[in-house]
Amino acid sequence: MPSAGLDFGTSNSAIGAATGNSAALAPVEGASTMIPSTVFFDFADLKSAAYGRAAVDAYTSGVDGRLMRGLKTILGSSLIEDRTQVGARRLALSDVVGMFIRHMKSKAEAFAGASIDSVVHGRPVRFVDGDEAADRKAQETLERLAREAGFNHISFTYEPLAAAYQYELSVGREEVVMVADIGGGTSDFSIVRIGPDRRKKPDRASDILAHSGCRVGGTDFDRNLSMDAVMPLLGLGTMLTRKDLPVPIGPYADLSFWPTINLVYTPKSVREIREVLADAAAPERVARLLSVAERHLGHRTVFAVEAGKIGLTAEPQGRVDLGFIEADLAADIARPRFDDVVASEMQRLRVAIWSCLAQAGLDAPDVDTVFLTGGSSLTPVVARTILEEVPDAQSRRGDDFLSVAMGLTLEAQRRYG
Repeated sequence: MPSAGLDFGTSNSAIGAATGNSAALAPVEGASTMIPSTVFFDFADLKSAAYGRAAVDAYTSGVDGRLMRGLKTILGSSLIEDRTQVGARRLALSDVVGMFIRHMKSKAEAFAGASIDSVVHGRPVRFVDGDEAADRKAQETLERLAREAGFNHISFTYEPLAAAYQYELSVGREEVVMVADIGGGTSDFSIVRIGPDRRKKPDRASDILAHSGCRVGGTDFDRNLSMDAVMPLLGLGTMLTRKDLPVPIGPYADLSFWPTINLVYTPKSVREIREVLADAAAPERVARLLSVAERHLGHRTVFAVEAGKIGLTAEPQGRVDLGFIEADLAADIARPRFDDVVASEMQRLRVAIWSCLAQAGLDAPDVDTVFLTGGSSLTPVVARTILEEVPDAQSRRGDDFLSVAMGLTLEAQRRYG
């Protein structure tokens, strides 16, 4: 019976199937082996759901429904068991995660041509910073959902460690590698001894030198960019006339973070925004906020911010196109300013690297290679920050989005045959 390696990510997910003779990633959306971690409920047909790009397409085409993304970011918090209104139904957010895991399992089984009851599930080094109980709860929640999806044998591996095993297949000599896996919700580091002879060992415990991680990822970069460049166009930072106070920050913060966008669409929130508009010193800007809330454009706004951020990967200047809110509306963005608004997150990456080196008992020159993976590792300031901490190491990349999934599948092959 085949086994699976499942990489459930904040932004994207993948799954592979392994037997004793082979290990490969499964097509999960057409021919693609990667799928956005997104679910859409059509209010006209609540008995089914759309996943991945189909979910995004349904939302952007104007189908009346509910888009949900970034649910991994609330694992370990009380929000994961909150119930949310989806049309006439009330669903626990954990149920939505469970539906997505079942969808991924079905794709792996279709690819393998057999049922799968064993899985190596990826997990970040830290689901929750500084809270062991919450971190443990997050893994327990994922294990429960995997079991409810039909997996009977469930184990976990740190995501950067899985990427190390995938990278190891390409090396011809022994190395000390630091894997930097920078994803949508977390940043994780592992230091591992790898090599052609070491990968044959049945027990790799002595090769694993250290792990560290923090809850910093692409969704944080998007949120910071949104609050700095986009939300001021919707009134953030402007004043109320009668109270001589700034407009409330709450709806702007909610619109900038995937799990909370839908809070802005509630009747209570819309009513409060109307009250703010009535007292706004910059009513033309706050009117845009009201339009976003009433027309349910928050998800499109974050998609636009994400696209603008990605554009800065290749170009020093860019813009966030907001023409769907108001004709010709856009936010100009520049890489130096973006680097400034994520400076505190970059410092947290540095601290995580220092912690990993200290746990391993190594100095920076002892690291031979830095293996960068995860979509957010493509952000120039992120890669630069990491490499500055280990300047003598060679830099390597694999598949920025699928290295972890392939490593998990290889580990499933090793554990379950």
